[in-house]
Amino acid sequence: MPNVGDRISKTRTTEADKAGYAPTRRTLCAGIAATLALPFLNKRARASSLDQLVLYGPPAGPSITMAYAVGKGLLRDVAEKVEFKVWRTPDEMRAGLSSGSMQALVMPTTAAANLHTRGLGLKLANVMTNGLLYIVSRDDRISAFSDLEGQSVTVPFPNDTPELVFDAALAHHGMSGKVKVERAGTPIEAVQMLLAGRIDTALLPEPAVSGAIFKAKTGGQALHRVIDMQQEWGAVTATAPVMPQAGLALAQSFLDDHPEQANALLQGLAQAAVEVNADPAAAASQAASALELPWPVLEASIPYSNLVAIAAREARGSIEALLKAVAQSHPEMVGGRMPDASLYL
Repeated sequence: MPNVGDRISKTRTTEADKAGYAPTRRTLCAGIAATLALPFLNKRARASSLDQLVLYGPPAGPSITMAYAVGKGLLRDVAEKVEFKVWRTPDEMRAGLSSGSMQALVMPTTAAANLHTRGLGLKLANVMTNGLLYIVSRDDRISAFSDLEGQSVTVPFPNDTPELVFDAALAHHGMSGKVKVERAGTPIEAVQMLLAGRIDTALLPEPAVSGAIFKAKTGGQALHRVIDMQQEWGAVTATAPVMPQAGLALAQSFLDDHPEQANALLQGLAQAAVEVNADPAAAASQAASALELPWPVLEASIPYSNLVAIAAREARGSIEALLKAVAQSHPEMVGGRMPDASLYL
């Protein structure tokens, strides 16, 4: 998933057991509780609906939650008509933010920090994934990061969060310079290279991982999910294997004009996260059309996407761990300095 913040300035992922952070129902319910405690909430007030609201997100894991919430009618208290639309490029998102046409959208947490620090007028409302990066390879003998030594790994979005996370893991394992890092413009490009046999190993986000494995299988090939980068991130930071990659950002103008709708939106997304994780098949069926992706791919991706809906201020510690790691080598990606508390709704 692209980091738009620095694309606006300058932009840098075992078909084995599902190791890594998997949000439990308790965690997701805690996220709902945190959302319900937002400062601007009048607990007895029912949000008066807007006529229309369009939500935006990338073709990635967190947008499954958003598209599901729209399709299932979980956002009826937000607006009479709620739509979901995909943004596909940093330029598209930048134009929408600048014009004010995008008021509520999923974006990388680094992008939200960047734009907030630069004074664009938005707040990070929640975290919608705790990480969805994996290393995929033709070689199923790879099972640990050390197995990558001497190999070539293709990474999408040069100089963006995936590459910076990968570089941090290489340094942690004392492997800097011992792995050849190749670059692809986008996850789709990396998947195409894998399927064409031009590369053997790539770092990818969901649902690109599940899509690559699915397409390889239908074409008589075999690709394997070999390393969970969330686990590696936990080792790098000496914390839990949580990588808060993306969340919902809200324009300050929307928060000023529609505080009750903002709260209703967060409640609806929190409920959607619970339901999506509880029934991936139903969620994929609901979201496939909106994301223009095959439902089997979405269904397969959900258990690996670590989908949550946790109030951003509750996740501030893990968000700042990610921002600090990025800022160490590329401070411009977070706007030149670490954002203060005003970033968090």
